[in-house]
Amino acid sequence: MLRVVALLAALASAACVAAPRIEDLRLPAGFRISIYAENVRGARSLALGERGTLFAGSRGGNVYAVPAGGGAPAVIASGLDAPHGVAFRDGALYVGEVGRVLRYDGIEDHLRKPPKPTVVIGDLPRERHHGLKTLRFGPDGMLYIGIGSPCNVCEPGEGLGNISRLDLSGGKREIFARGIRNSVGFDWDPKSRELWFTDNGADNMGNDVPSDELNHAPRAGMNFGFPYCHQGDVADSRFGARHACKEFTPPARKLGAHVASLGMRFYTGSKFPQEYRGAIFIAEHGSWNRNPKSGYRISVVKLAGGKAVSYEPFAEGWLQGDEAWGRPVDVIVAPDGALLVSDDSAGVIYRIDYAAR
Repeated sequence: MLRVVALLAALASAACVAAPRIEDLRLPAGFRISIYAENVRGARSLALGERGTLFAGSRGGNVYAVPAGGGAPAVIASGLDAPHGVAFRDGALYVGEVGRVLRYDGIEDHLRKPPKPTVVIGDLPRERHHGLKTLRFGPDGMLYIGIGSPCNVCEPGEGLGNISRLDLSGGKREIFARGIRNSVGFDWDPKSRELWFTDNGADNMGNDVPSDELNHAPRAGMNFGFPYCHQGDVADSRFGARHACKEFTPPARKLGAHVASLGMRFYTGSKFPQEYRGAIFIAEHGSWNRNPKSGYRISVVKLAGGKAVSYEPFAEGWLQGDEAWGRPVDVIVAPDGALLVSDDSAGVIYRIDYAAR
């Protein structure tokens, strides 16, 4: 009887994952989208290995490895605490749990039997609200970690609401940027080597306020205003009297209210047309409390002279009417110049290619 119950529970869980409806997706002329990997349940942050292996974290306990070129994923770690964040450097995979960062050495040589991980950081904040940790290696070789604020709107407290970085060689940790509500995506301009990041705006302030933000942090020590100022020009009703908006760095671009802008990457490939080269692609996970809903798409921000000069949809269709069958989470540029996109609702990785020549 217990086996029957377990089987029924597994079937019910599988039925909850929406089948990807590729035919609903709309992209600019010349682009096409396909399934790169299926059965990547809860796929979140993405990282590429030296041999083209695609690693995907998840909100559940698994970390996945998809072979170069796509195909069936392997579970290389399980039972972890929300291992959303993944990053790769010098043959090792770094995985960000809620409270720590792990390192799996020589991972591409041991995908069938991964080594026991080393704990790189064991004392990250363990608050569950905005507790997922995003990891990226910067051009300075340091490991950057997104640490969210433990609330909708509050003064987050020491060590929270920031992007921190760790010098792996010396072990020194420091806060790089402050005044951040919850950044789940950041990347560096390949030309200037300066940091850009997304930040999610607060809830329960209305359908159209505040906007999510795309922020630019060319140097360490900048403050982006949370919780005192939202979207660069809206003082918080509770905390705004303590610090004026003019004290902080405003967003480089407002992205719209509640779109849930998560993963972002500069396009560094050569496969897409010239107008997209050096642009920022952003995965918008989609609103949960806005009427009508917003987000549920891939957007693109184009830069000129180090400024964000445009913001527009790139791939849409995950939202049909008021129902969403998929939710993009992260984007990454594949070695061949295609764009790979994770979807934690449909449990797949997409590949966006440009076919016209």
